[in-house]
Amino acid sequence: MEQKAPRRTREKIMDLSLRLFNEFGEPNITTTIIADEMKISPGNLYYHFRNKDDIVNSIFVTFEEEISRMLAMTQGQRPTMHDVWHYLHHMFQLIWRYRFFYRDLNDLLSRNRTLELHFKEIFGHKIAVVRELCQGLQEDKALDASPAEIDALSSNMVVVASYWLSYQYVLNPRQYTEQPVVDHALASGCYQVLALMQPYLRGETLTHFEELKTKYLQSNV
Repeated sequence: MEQKAPRRTREKIMDLSLRLFNEFGEPNITTTIIADEMKISPGNLYYHFRNKDDIVNSIFVTFEEEISRMLAMTQGQRPTMHDVWHYLHHMFQLIWRYRFFYRDLNDLLSRNRTLELHFKEIFGHKIAVVRELCQGLQEDKALDASPAEIDALSSNMVVVASYWLSYQYVLNPRQYTEQPVVDHALASGCYQVLALMQPYLRGETLTHFEELKTKYLQSNV
């Protein structure tokens, strides 16, 4: 059986840096810490990355590719409430995997022009996807809202989805990475985002949301 080639040092540095940034916060991690954890010399690390921002930007490229693929999944579709719930859960899993970007976002944007421009595009893309979802539901008579209400709803859903896990960290910083806490944070995030739509839902779509809501509340007593 043919053995897999050893993972490249560059990829290992990125994976380790992502873990350290997520656990301790990007501002608290230096290239010296990363090199020590990798058990390589700083010179070896600088052979692969010019500085810490270079590592952050490389991780961001991977994140941006993944979130762009996910945002493109809904184009031209008319998903059900169950579809939207599962889609949101996958989105929250992605945000969790790269959570330092959201938790440390203000600090990162203040000194990284690349992230400043690209994150603005990502947020704009998220809002456009939610607006398209709401307009599709409106065309199917499943959502009753004015254009202004849809615009506000789209922005509010993106804000909650983007910062829900950071809010959960504030509530429970010492147990934030324990799996039951993570599972609850992901599920509650899906519920909180969709709950914003409830006042505007009609017909079977509202019934489906109520079913999801009951199931969620019963499992989180």
